[in-house]
Amino acid sequence: MKSTAGWVGMLLGLFAIGLDGGAQVSAKVVTVATPPGGQAMAAKVDGKGTIHLVFDSKDGPQYCSSTDSGKSLGKAVPLVDRASRKPGLEFITWDMAVDSKGGVHVVLGTNAWKLKLPKEEWGYMYVRKPAGANTFEPVKNVNQRPSEGFSIAVGEDGLVAAVWMADKLFANISKDGGATFGPTIEIGSGVNPCNCCTTSTTIAADGRLAILYREETNNERDMYLAMWDFEKNEATKSRISATPWKIDACPMTYYTVARSEKGLVAAWPTKGEIYFAQLNADGTSKTPKEIITPGASGMRSGVLALPATDGKTLVAWKKDDQLGWQLYDDRGQPSGPPGKAASPGKGVAAVVAKNGDVVLFR
Repeated sequence: MKSTAGWVGMLLGLFAIGLDGGAQVSAKVVTVATPPGGQAMAAKVDGKGTIHLVFDSKDGPQYCSSTDSGKSLGKAVPLVDRASRKPGLEFITWDMAVDSKGGVHVVLGTNAWKLKLPKEEWGYMYVRKPAGANTFEPVKNVNQRPSEGFSIAVGEDGLVAAVWMADKLFANISKDGGATFGPTIEIGSGVNPCNCCTTSTTIAADGRLAILYREETNNERDMYLAMWDFEKNEATKSRISATPWKIDACPMTYYTVARSEKGLVAAWPTKGEIYFAQLNADGTSKTPKEIITPGASGMRSGVLALPATDGKTLVAWKKDDQLGWQLYDDRGQPSGPPGKAASPGKGVAAVVAKNGDVVLFR
């Protein structure tokens, strides 16, 4: 399937424009259409430069890939096997990770609670497509309990970390590439997550899991980063947001942390505005602690931080079927003007393609 990509240079700080009614480019950012009827949820790129995209549709979660930096997308493949598609049961995509061999790992949620199915079916649903496979394996119920805030990260030697919330922060670890998962482990007894928000997980340079979450202690809904050594089951946490948000309710927000060349980058909403931070490799804050962006978020709408080329960071957000983004340099200063494009749904998906361009799916 061909995307309607068009290219335009950016000169003297001019705003980006589109060509051929298709993709738009601003400071090496190009937007690519998700397959018709789809809502982009997550995208990753593997070591060979293949782009992996998962998107929700009326037919359930779907997957496709691109080997030409997003200029064309392959045939869509369903994530959910037929045996798991029960009457009325709906699956939605929460997160995706891709391992070094090109294997695809996706975490799904369902409306099992709404259908009043047994509570052990209200949990973390996982599917994988091993490298070289054409289809996804059957859905696996990882934690078998009511939970949400699902995220996933993969590392070397078959490591897959399934992270989730149920009043506390938990994880199940696989060391065989997702074939099996170990028992549930609570992450840090002092972690008190905001249950109706989410988690975002990546593996830091020292091998620890960096888990971004929102605290709810005393209704002070600040953003924290937990750094967890899962082998020792030792965790530390640090506040990374600076603007306070005291609210007597869960704000139901989404956010992202990702590993960069120099450490980590994170983006999140506070009071409807989007902030981001460049963090040290150990998860501690740099100066300035947070940087406000021109973005705004809606309830449970996507917010993305993506390390780009030349030390840049892309921050992207979604609100009211509108995708917005801004590039920042390594000092946290805007690099060019912000961009925007119409985009259905609440997800945000982007990668840095093998040609160096930032590909945003709309």
